[in-house]
Amino acid sequence: MRTGPGFLAVFLLSAGLHAQDGAAPRAPASGSPSLSEDQIRDLFRQVADADRQNDKKQRDYTYTEREEMRTLDGKGRVKSTESKTYEVMELYGSQVHRLVAKDDKALSGGAATKEEERIQKVVARRSNEDAKERQRREERSEKQREEDRQFVREVADAYNFRMTGVETLNGRETYVIDAEPRPGYQPHLKEARILPKFRFRAWIDKRESQWKKLDVQCIDTVSFGLVVARLHKGSRVVFEQTRVNDEVWLPQHMAVKLDARVALLKEFNIEQDVTYRDYKKFRADTKLVPVGEVAEPH
Repeated sequence: MRTGPGFLAVFLLSAGLHAQDGAAPRAPASGSPSLSEDQIRDLFRQVADADRQNDKKQRDYTYTEREEMRTLDGKGRVKSTESKTYEVMELYGSQVHRLVAKDDKALSGGAATKEEERIQKVVARRSNEDAKERQRREERSEKQREEDRQFVREVADAYNFRMTGVETLNGRETYVIDAEPRPGYQPHLKEARILPKFRFRAWIDKRESQWKKLDVQCIDTVSFGLVVARLHKGSRVVFEQTRVNDEVWLPQHMAVKLDARVALLKEFNIEQDVTYRDYKKFRADTKLVPVGEVAEPH
């Protein structure tokens, strides 16, 4: 999944695309109006442990992703808008984004040729891998998936949870759960040190034990890396996904509001809106059509 400002989306990247078929949390006791906090923690761990199952199914799908970026001035007014549209596919075990349009106009001429050459280089590199290279790449991917799973499991320990009700989204019943940072929480993973800086609300599908929607808000300044990038209070990500062909969960929509400073100099005040559509199963014999031959998006 492509997310633009990745350091804001690290929470979502770790939590947002993991599914589980047929598993459900233990039901509340008879007469109980909601899940207990312990039941909610169990539910979050179920979602984390289901990573591999849905991940494998996602690799069978291709879809279209449209990103719209709006740059804002100091008063929150839009200064500029640009969009990019990608075809997302799995090639030799790695997700690839092929740019097919800018500002809703299909690539043509030199831009289309350059993008096609980039994709063909990826294909050539992957197809010419020897067994050891492929094994190392697959091991790195597997390590990343396991780290993502452990991150989500730590979310269960890092927050105090409260179920606020049950809500139907796109015809699916979901548990609505609020999460506030847990006082005194000590992270086990390096990446989890950011968790106390965020609060979130989750809509979790009752039948599939899967994230349906996630609304993450930054509640304190977060610093990243050696270049001292800072994410400011008030930044926010809302992520939604959908059940496709009754077998897999795929991204549906993401909205990002980002207020950040990089290297203590450059300010970023942007809004990003990402939509996903045209989900199709990607067959082994699917032809990679050159970019210039892709029709303009509707």
